[in-house]
Order: sequence, then structure tokens, then C-alpha cells
Amino acid sequence: MRIAVAYSSKKGLQKEYKEHLEDILIDQEEEPPPSDFFAEGDSESTINAVLEAFRSKGHNVCGIEADDRAPFKLAKYRPEMVFNVAEGLFGDFRESYIPMVCERLGLPCSGSGPLTLAVCLNKARTKEILSYHSIPNARFMTVFPGEKINLEGFKFPAIIKPVAEGSSKGIFDDSVVDDAKSAKRRIAEKIRKYRQPVIVEEFLDGREFTVAIWGNGKDAEVLPIVSISYDELPETAHKIYSYEAKWVWDTPEKPLDIFKCPADLDRKERKLIEDTVKKTCAVLDVRDWCRVDIRLDSKGIPNVLELNPLPGILPNPEDNSCFPKAARTAGYTYAEMLDRIVGIAAKRYGLGK
Repeated sequence: MRIAVAYSSKKGLQKEYKEHLEDILIDQEEEPPPSDFFAEGDSESTINAVLEAFRSKGHNVCGIEADDRAPFKLAKYRPEMVFNVAEGLFGDFRESYIPMVCERLGLPCSGSGPLTLAVCLNKARTKEILSYHSIPNARFMTVFPGEKINLEGFKFPAIIKPVAEGSSKGIFDDSVVDDAKSAKRRIAEKIRKYRQPVIVEEFLDGREFTVAIWGNGKDAEVLPIVSISYDELPETAHKIYSYEAKWVWDTPEKPLDIFKCPADLDRKERKLIEDTVKKTCAVLDVRDWCRVDIRLDSKGIPNVLELNPLPGILPNPEDNSCFPKAARTAGYTYAEMLDRIVGIAAKRYGLGK
């Protein structure tokens, strides 16, 4: 199969920032972008690993940076399948760019469509839909820039997050707050730094899991569930997978042993989580693959934290990329995992692979 891998490299996102966003995102005090601003960009090693994995499975493949030239390159190359892992940099529809281009050009594209990607990126819109369908998620409120902050009656502790980011962007250890005064301070900081609304969410204190799923409809399959333990974090750290936990405290020299796959769950617990994940993906029209973050509440009920319909796929097992971790536990190599995702997408389009 002729495959185009559409990606957002770290260098590409930095170039995008310089060319299009620097003037509108830098305020009068010339405050630089936050330290995690480019966290979702893929490294050259990851991009090359994806390309080589597809080649090892006999595919003809090229890589395309999801920049201004991407529509022209895709139109010229006319791939049989676009494997989309492009995150973009800023705005509600940044993850929808490549799927929208593919729709316009009539090109098959792996993964969810532009509407689902936009909705899932926005944590508040996602939670509103989940609530409508009676899928458990933590109590929350959204605060918009310039809006008076009213936290009367809100239950603490709470966690403060930018409304439309991934890769733990904007979620630092101090994002968990214990009172309204601290919450207001953190809300103002997040709005200023990330130039978007923030979500204030009741902090759940139960076990946490991340769940990889692939396939569509009745063929949807949940891969072995990954549990997340925070016992190895610094003693004073909050029990969240924060930016520090992901990028600062977990290093190649001193890796954190916080993931276990398969998770220790009995049959009832596992089925409850699997059913929640399958229903969540169905109501949000997730296609082909996704990773869903789950946390138990005080009653042991799985609550959806967020969806990652463009999950990370770092190739090195030591990097703790959870979709590949679940696939490895299920018996797939990295190349077999990627080939399977393309096969699932090809089947959805009625294509032979």
C-alpha cells in the first residue's frame, strides 16, 4: 500500500509558531510560550521509526509534515492511505487539519474524523457529551478568559487544566488545588499562559488506568489495560500524571516504574472499564484507534478523564508510551501494531491492504 505518514515534528511546530503564531501569542510583556508548548511534536527518531516500520511491512511510504505545504504534497502524492499522527500546535481544530484536507481531496485517512478530533481535544465538550449519555466523569466547570470566576459550591480538591491540550500540557504538579483561593490563582495563570479557557474538575482519588482500543463497531477490541501507580513520585507530589511526571521525573537515567500492563484487575473490574471505554468511543464516533484515560471514583466506578484519538506511539519501550505498551503486551511488535491500525482503517474504507 502507498502510505503517507502525516506528522507534526518538534521542529515543524517551532517553525509554525515563528511563521504564524508568535505575534499573536506573545503579549506586551513578551512572555515566552510555556515550557511545555511544543510537547506534542514528534522527534525525528519517532518519525523515522514509524516510516521504517511501514517499510518493513512492504508498504511504500513517505513522510509529510503537517504544515502549509501538506495539502499540495498530499494532492501530488495521492496515497492510498494517510496515516495521521499530526497534532498541530494551537487552536480547537489543530488536530483536525489533516483529516479535513483528506476529506477535501478524497483521500482515505486513518483514525477519527475532524469533528471527533476537535470535540475530543476540547475536554469540556467531551464531558458534556459523556454526561448526556450517562457515562461517568468528574464534576466540572469551564472558565473562559475575561469571565468572573465563581467557585461557590465547588467541591475541592480540584484539578485545573487548559481546556484543549494533550500530552499533559498545562497539567503540572501544582494544577491540583485544595481551596478556592488557590484555584482562582491557578485559573488565571493557565488562561494567561495557554490563551484558552480552562476546566476546573473535581479531583478523583481512585486508581488510574489508560486503555488502548482499536477496531470499529462490533470489531472494537480493548487491548490489555495499563495501570498507573504514583508510588514512585516524590513524596510531596500529587497523584497525577503531570508534566513533571511525564517529562522531568521520568528520565532514561532514572526511569519511574509507574506503569503495569496488564493491570491487576478482576474480571468484573476489567469488564466495567472495557464497557465504559467502548461506549465512550461509540458515542463520540471514534474510529480505528484511541487511548482512553480512566480514573475510579470513591465508589470504584470508572470515570472518563479524557480521550486520546491520536495516541502517542513512541517506539522505545523505555519511553512508557502506553498504546505501544498495550500492543506489545497483546503480542504485537511495533511494526505489527502500526500495520494493524492501517489495516483497520483500510477495512473501514472497503480497501484491500
